[in-house]
Amino acid sequence: MKFGVTALYLALVAGSATGFVTPTPKQGISPSALNGSPLEMENMKESMSKLAVASLVSLSLLSAPLPALADGQTEKFKLPPIDFTDKTRCSLNSSTIGQANAARDKLYDLRQCKLSGAEAPGFDLSGVIMTDTDVSKANFKEAYFSKGYLQSSNFDGADFTNAIVDRATFKGSTLRGTIFTNAVLTGTSFEGADVEGADFTEAAIGSFDLKQLCKNPTLKGENPKTGADTRFSVGCVP
Repeated sequence: MKFGVTALYLALVAGSATGFVTPTPKQGISPSALNGSPLEMENMKESMSKLAVASLVSLSLLSAPLPALADGQTEKFKLPPIDFTDKTRCSLNSSTIGQANAARDKLYDLRQCKLSGAEAPGFDLSGVIMTDTDVSKANFKEAYFSKGYLQSSNFDGADFTNAIVDRATFKGSTLRGTIFTNAVLTGTSFEGADVEGADFTEAAIGSFDLKQLCKNPTLKGENPKTGADTRFSVGCVP
């Protein structure tokens, strides 16, 4: 097994942490010394049991990794009600906190907003929530969309060149003619999305995500601006 040696090593370390150490001749312990009192034998059995559990835990931790899942993909994900009283809600505002964990001082809700043709190059929009949102033909070059909830929205013709769109989900969205040239799309889902004519040239896509994207029946056509063949730009086998 690929991780057998490492797992055994971790198990032995864990066993040592429980106080169990295998006696050796160098330690000056004779074989007869192993026949200790009932209490000593019971302690040794307990240590061996802990060693076996540690071994199983190590093997489980070192098994093949699961595919990364985009945030918001849980089956029972519930969004809060839209605050229609906030008249400034439908505006693109760059976060000043930092994009690593999509941290914001309040929920960034752009659901049902009409922002077609918006200009947001370099904006930090991490953690944004979009459903039934129209950002078609928007300029998102070098923008950040980490952990974005980007479902059932219109991204047709939007430009994500050099953008960071990791751990996001475009589930059910339309991305016809969208440009993702040199974008980071690791851990991002395009499940049920319409990506016909999109350009993924030089985009960073995880191996699992790549396999799923290549199964998308809409992965076809050419980008109207760059002329790139959509399926070829992803790197799918014909």
